[in-house]
Amino acid sequence: MDEFLAKLRNFDIRIRKAVNSQMRGSFRSVFKGTGLEFSDLRTYQYGDDVRAIDWNVSSKGHGTFVKVFREEKDQTVFFVVDVSASQQVGARHRDKLKATKEVCGVLAMSAIREASHVGMYCFSDQKEKYIKPGNGLKTGYQLIMSLYKLQPESTRTSIADALLFTLNALKRRSVVILLSDFIDLNYEHNLKALAKKHDLVVIHLYDQREVKLPKLGIIPVHDTETNRTVWVNTSSVSFRTGLYDIFQQNQNRLERLCKQYNASYLALDSQEDFVPKLIELFRVRKFR
Repeated sequence: MDEFLAKLRNFDIRIRKAVNSQMRGSFRSVFKGTGLEFSDLRTYQYGDDVRAIDWNVSSKGHGTFVKVFREEKDQTVFFVVDVSASQQVGARHRDKLKATKEVCGVLAMSAIREASHVGMYCFSDQKEKYIKPGNGLKTGYQLIMSLYKLQPESTRTSIADALLFTLNALKRRSVVILLSDFIDLNYEHNLKALAKKHDLVVIHLYDQREVKLPKLGIIPVHDTETNRTVWVNTSSVSFRTGLYDIFQQNQNRLERLCKQYNASYLALDSQEDFVPKLIELFRVRKFR
């Protein structure tokens, strides 16, 4: 646990240095300013959006008034984390699941520091861990410790069920950070619904073994989710091409879906230094 926390602090410091070194508007937290709340009224001025006019107040005959909104600062950040068996693919020292925990942990630390409400739902094809959103260091470190210690009970995956749970659990607009390898089917409908209701950030974890296997000849490959073993020829051109094409098609489809519904999309190789890409999440996003 100490080693895990030390890693998270190191990642967090690197992110903060990058953000603080360019504070002239090139960065804005992913955890704030995603919603708008009513602040005040002021007199209509030439060029104001007519849709902002408060007709009830203006009809009283004292002039034309427009509503002034401000960015909503107190935000709920909710992590939806895939802990199914397919996440355990990768190098022994750092598979996809370990990388997922590190990414989730460092983003949780950032959210805690900004006084956001933080919550988490870890899933396989069932609920593995649920932490109701709350604020303060206690909730944040409970989340990080639970994530570190988590031992999933099921090996299978159901992204659709996890998204449905999130839709039912969050009543107000929140920042939802979904971390998964997206090796599953029939979750697109619920993903669209979540993106429409919340500010969705999709983090797609993958391993090079899923893209480009080394040429080892005919070898047994074990599917941890179905507990089946199949023999494949890793030296076959058609097998290698098919493996790459399937991964690319899935990634392109997910990225297009996110773009269509204004969700942020980030693909991460589980073996890469993910900090530079996470910093991109903190860059100013254009107002939609």
